Amino acid sequence: QPVEATDDAFWDQFWADTATSVQDVFALVPAAEIRAVREESPSNLATLCYKAVEKLVQGAESGCHTEKERQIVLNCCRLLTRILPYIFEDPDWRGFFWSTVPGAGRGGGDEDDENARPLAESLLLAVTDLLFCPDFTVQSHRRSTVDTAEDIHSIDSCEYIWEAGVGFSHSPQPNYIHDLNRTELLKLLLTCFSEAMYLPPSSDSSNTNPWVQFFCSTENRHALPLFTSLMNVVCAYDPVGYGIPYNHLLFSDYREPLVEEAAQVLIVTLDYDSSTSSSPTVDGTTTGTAMDDVDPPGPDNLFVNYLSRIHREEDFQFILKGVARLLSNPLVQTYLPNSAKKIQFHQELLVLFWKLCDFNKKFLFFVLKSSDVLDILVPILYFLNDARADQSRVGLMHIGVFILLLLSGERNFGVRLNKPYSVRVPMDIPVFTGTHADLLIIVFHKIITSGHQRLQPLFDCLLTIVVNVSPYLKSLSMVAANKLLHLLEAFSTTWFLFSAIQNHHLVFFLLEVFNNIIQYQFDGNSNLIYAVIRKRNVFHQLANLPTDSQSIQKGLQRKKKTPEPISRTNSQEGVSMEGSRPAAPAEPGTLKTSLVATPGIDKLTEKSQVSEDGTMRSLEPEASQLSPEGNPPAALSDGEPWSGEATHSRRDRRRLSSASSSGPWTPTPDWVMSWKSKLPLQTIMRLLQVLVPQVEKICVDKSLTDESEILKFLQHGTLVGLLPVPHPILIRKYQANSGTAMWFRTYMWGVIYLRNVDPPIWYDTDVKLFEIQRV
Repeated sequence: QPVEATDDAFWDQFWADTATSVQDVFALVPAAEIRAVREESPSNLATLCYKAVEKLVQGAESGCHTEKERQIVLNCCRLLTRILPYIFEDPDWRGFFWSTVPGAGRGGGDEDDENARPLAESLLLAVTDLLFCPDFTVQSHRRSTVDTAEDIHSIDSCEYIWEAGVGFSHSPQPNYIHDLNRTELLKLLLTCFSEAMYLPPSSDSSNTNPWVQFFCSTENRHALPLFTSLMNVVCAYDPVGYGIPYNHLLFSDYREPLVEEAAQVLIVTLDYDSSTSSSPTVDGTTTGTAMDDVDPPGPDNLFVNYLSRIHREEDFQFILKGVARLLSNPLVQTYLPNSAKKIQFHQELLVLFWKLCDFNKKFLFFVLKSSDVLDILVPILYFLNDARADQSRVGLMHIGVFILLLLSGERNFGVRLNKPYSVRVPMDIPVFTGTHADLLIIVFHKIITSGHQRLQPLFDCLLTIVVNVSPYLKSLSMVAANKLLHLLEAFSTTWFLFSAIQNHHLVFFLLEVFNNIIQYQFDGNSNLIYAVIRKRNVFHQLANLPTDSQSIQKGLQRKKKTPEPISRTNSQEGVSMEGSRPAAPAEPGTLKTSLVATPGIDKLTEKSQVSEDGTMRSLEPEASQLSPEGNPPAALSDGEPWSGEATHSRRDRRRLSSASSSGPWTPTPDWVMSWKSKLPLQTIMRLLQVLVPQVEKICVDKSLTDESEILKFLQHGTLVGLLPVPHPILIRKYQANSGTAMWFRTYMWGVIYLRNVDPPIWYDTDVKLFEIQRV
């Protein structure tokens, strides 16, 4: 039966208890009970929510000076964290927090103006006030008795930013109680924002999250210090334990849960579709403050606005160093295993890094200005290689590839890849000596040939990245050159080319890579030229690809033969790096969340042409040479893997060939002709025409079997004047679009759902944004 709102004795029992933790609240308030109250006595649930919010508002007003008040605030916080998901899962209740509560249980008429605020707004404002509450979540600046305690409304929260870094130079004394209290309040904020999980994915990006919208608006007077606090807490965190090995085993680290929570709250507040708005970045004319005061016409979301306006070099340096330090943490293989604490929130960091590059172009240019970008690249390649066989980490694979695609649209990225790779991170890849470009190509080859089938939609992206950097690669190692040729060999089999409508695009991408290197980086790439000469039959077969119906049918039936081992030259080909473990599939039963499909490469990128002076200009979409059949490449959702090591049964082949989007499609002679005639083979054919006779002559004259002599000859050779006129360099730059914005939303909330297991905030509630699946 309904309990009167004025019955304080009844309601107070919910938060008066002293020693509770958030885990206790989850154990004491089972899901079934919350749902029962929701269905059977809705007025009690409404009163409970309203009372709990009222207690938070009172705590924020008074400044929480006594231990008892702090305990009440924390318990209300925990209770709301427990209950909110059950409010969100029921469409009839979803508007409840956005309604105003009539003056229930309010004393006096002087609060009428307050009554106009929806409950959600009162809740969010109270939480933000509490996050800057002296002696509760921040260090008090006054050392005196309670009487002269700081008035919570007069304090300038910008003086209480939690950590030094962007726009703030003072690092407060660490206080673990404050860290714990902040963590609980941030957990509640994240739960408020999680209403997004209970709405199905929609292509309509205008559907903004009302909680985030209000929280990131000018109504929140703490928006700037809170944004800065979250950013600085994440980027300043050093999990190594202040440089002392094994330190994390002796002291429990109160900072880590706060850093995780801060990272999650930060990426959710930055969930903003940049494709629908003018880019929030400003030109370089800002003054010396961290965020200048002149408001550019940026988005209403202040967090996105502040992020896009960071511009001081030292702030960029601080952010980049912090993100790189944390991303490299799992790779830190010291001589003392377990000497450093291993962090688990690399996916949140990757989303944050993506948002930084997407919303703040100055940050992107800063990242690419020095070889510091490689400190981000190497961990990403490590994660990609490590997750390639694990079905539950498809999302991680996608975000890693998206970041590299975004970076590869800038010339500097290709140039930076020429730096020799000397870090020896144990990775399950062949041993090689070379540059970061070699590492990238070898890892991509590994993903394509030995990843699982759900990665097939990424092949276009992976090869686009290689195309984008290829004009700048000064010298590929023999291992990497052989990997590129192996991919061409595999993708140009008649079976593969004829079995799906967009498979030939992969051949176009690879030919473009070879053309770029031959035309722009011939000197220095004798390894690749030699590999092309050795595998010349692949190019001749492509040029003579049969187009009659009979051959097409024969090609489709031909059982794919396992390719011969790829290299005679490198006996170490099969040996993986010392200390590495093979990429493992997910443990059966691992939970994963579903993701929406990503747009095809033609939607993800737009073409730009690089002119003589290195500047880029955008090309009109109709200049697209890559979709000759007139429809966009269909993304394969769940096609079988194409695997360089495996032969396929007929059933598998059938599945792959029927995985194209438009029902039963069959290859026709006209279709093959339409793209075969566009294969860019002229440069390579000319190269073979000139060099093959010369190489054969050397072999005969000197009866050579030694490759080094031939390589020496190729190094000193030149093709000046013999090759066709160099083609203009085409770069496919990532462009923001609502498809990727929706993908990021589902991915980000999926990560947050799976990572919050203690307490399991959303577990077993009726989430609509994604499905929870078991591997």
